[in-house]
Parts: sequence; C-alpha cells; structure tokens
Amino acid sequence: MVYGGLGRHVHAISQTQAALGHDVTVITQAIDGASPDEVVNGVRVLRVYPDAPYVPLDEEHLLSWVAGFNSAVARAGIRLMRNWIPQVVHGHDWLVAHAAAVIKVASRIPYVTTMHATEAGRHQGWLPGELSRSIHSIEWWSIYEARRVIACSEHMRWEVGQLFNPPVDKTVVIANGIDPDRWRVTAKQRQLARTQYPTPLVVFTGRLEWEKGVHTLIDALPRLRRQVPGVHLVIAGRGSADAQLQQQVKAKRLGKRVSFSGWLPEEQLHALVAAADAVVVPSLYEPFGIVALEAASVGAPLVVARTGGLAELVEEGVTGRTFVPGNVVGLADALAQVLLDPQLATTLARAARNKVKSDFGWPAIAAQTVEVYREAIAEERRLPVIFAAKLPGPENIPEPAPGNLLTGALS
Repeated sequence: MVYGGLGRHVHAISQTQAALGHDVTVITQAIDGASPDEVVNGVRVLRVYPDAPYVPLDEEHLLSWVAGFNSAVARAGIRLMRNWIPQVVHGHDWLVAHAAAVIKVASRIPYVTTMHATEAGRHQGWLPGELSRSIHSIEWWSIYEARRVIACSEHMRWEVGQLFNPPVDKTVVIANGIDPDRWRVTAKQRQLARTQYPTPLVVFTGRLEWEKGVHTLIDALPRLRRQVPGVHLVIAGRGSADAQLQQQVKAKRLGKRVSFSGWLPEEQLHALVAAADAVVVPSLYEPFGIVALEAASVGAPLVVARTGGLAELVEEGVTGRTFVPGNVVGLADALAQVLLDPQLATTLARAARNKVKSDFGWPAIAAQTVEVYREAIAEERRLPVIFAAKLPGPENIPEPAPGNLLTGALS
C-alpha cells in the first residue's frame, strides 16, 4: 500500500537491508487479496487491518483510524516477538509512532523515527485546526520517545530543530534514494507514451494535495502556452485536491491542454515520465522530493520549486531549472526555457542522471541507516529508560511561529 514517497522509501530500504544480510520484518497496512504474512525479496511482511475496521479513512475520522491502525500494528509486533526479538524498531512518521513506542517498551529496544514531513511544514508554518495541532503534538512526542531521528535532507533537519527543539546530536540526515535499474524504460515504451499526448509534453507526478503546488502549475499554463504554443500538461496521481484541480482547469478553459491520468501502474508511469519534454515538481513544501530523483533517473529534464529538499537536489542551471515556489511567472518562464532549448534540456537531464547514480544509491543509504541503528542500540544500553511520567505538560509543546517554515524554505 503506497500513498507516496514514504511507502516507496520503506519498500526499497527494507529490501536493501535484507540483501545486506539483516533480518528485517515490516508491519504495514493490509491490502485486499494480499497475504497477511509472507516473505518478499528477503523481507518478512506482516499486513494488518486497523482494529475497528469500519472506521473510514478520511479527515473527520483520521485520528480514530490511525489509533486503530496503531493498535493492530502493536498487537502484530507483540505476537511476532514471542518467537523473534528485534534489536531496533524503526517507525516512519507520526502514523505509526504509538505502535513503535509500544513495541519499544515491550521488547526493551530503541526506537528510531524518520520524519518524512511535518504537519506544520505542510501548512507553511501554521497549524490551522485541532486535527493539525493533534498531529503536531504526536510528531513532537515521537521525537521525544525516539533515540534517534532521521531527516531526509538538511532542510528537514532544520525544520525538525525549529519545530521540536530536540538535542543537537539526536537528528541525523540520510537522504532518500532510488534504484535506477527499476526505472529503465525502453525506446519503444517511451515512444508509445509520447503518441498518447500532444507535444511538447509537460508531466507532473505525485499526490494531488495543496502542498504539491499543482494549482500553481495550472495557473502558469496560460502564460506558458503563449511562449510555447501547443504545450500539453499531464497530471498523474490522485489525492484530496483532485476535483478542485479539475475545476480549476475547467474554469481556465484548459480542458484540451490538460489530461488527468489518475493513478498509473509503475510501468506506465515510468514510460510517461521518460516521454516528457519536462517534468515539473512545483511543490510549496517538499522535505525531499523523490519524484525528482525518479524523473532524473530516466533522463527527463527537471523544473522544480526552489524549496526544502528540492533545493538541495537540483542545482539551478546545472541539473535543472528552478523557480521560487508559488511564483507563476517564474514557473512558466523556467519551463519555456527548457522546452524551447532542446540542447539545454539534454545537458540538464544528463547531469541530473549522473548525480542520481553517484549520490543516491540504496546500498549506501541502507548502510547509513543501519549505522544509526547501532548508535541507538549503544545509547539504549548506556542510558536509563525514559518514562512517560517525565513528559512535560502540553503547554510546553513548542508551537511553530506562523510563516517561519516559509521563510526557511526560501532562504
């Protein structure tokens, strides 16, 4: 069950750790028709349905659904430990923090968490309602409970520090990675994808949520069309903003120039990205930006917002073109430069692909993560257990200053 970059990260790193000789079990969400317990490429995968299975997964019931999911994950972990004792539990984001903490205490092992994003970051420094405040408090609590915190970029480490103020040496930066071999596309597959849409072809892939900035890309399309007649945009993905984005396209009378493909199987997605004359990552908030790695690995020219981890991945004029997040004019102009200059596009794409191959391989990233586990295990043995009774009151949980993440994203 993959919702976005987090799922792809866990899928890849767990298999790579297993290939390196480690004994890895992943507890995750069940999928109808999939085995509840199987070994996949050396990784034991346990799939669970949330306790109270009829709670809907929507915004109104999100905390209830997550509570049921954590209960199921924790119970699966406790059953697992009757015959198999792990040395570390690794929880990804707030969605499994409570289960990871229960397993940590039940097995007396350290808890490592990876912060793939923060709730305040998604809202540019604001916590707009009670749901956001609740998620923010769980994020803070999970960082407090963990022995080590992994951030996917220097920007994300900065963000964690600004929001939650953990000890300086508690947060470690380990980038996301990619397996370029899984992103191989044949010339025939690429050509078939190109015949499905007009050209020049601009592609966005990812979750259709406000922080991904797709509305900015749609706003930029009229200006881009004046510079590059005939340009066509494909939006591949799904999310809560789907209907709103389609209405925006309709209101701007861009229906013939924009295609919503929805979710695509992996092979079709890879071919579409490889067929693009430019791939755009217009995020307003992006802790890392794994979609940029994926596009670069198949040789697609990149145009990305200069925010968060994207600003560390893509060097302006070297591995892609960049623009200020949310800036419609800057986005349109950067795209036009790539689309109108094929030689520039080829040069940027080649440099980006070389950078992906040299800097973002999963074996190195998995080895770095295991080293963090070793540090957490050693520290767990040295230091006493921290009990919940020592937690400060909720009035001491730090709240973000409005807009501070936006300032950081642009600095």
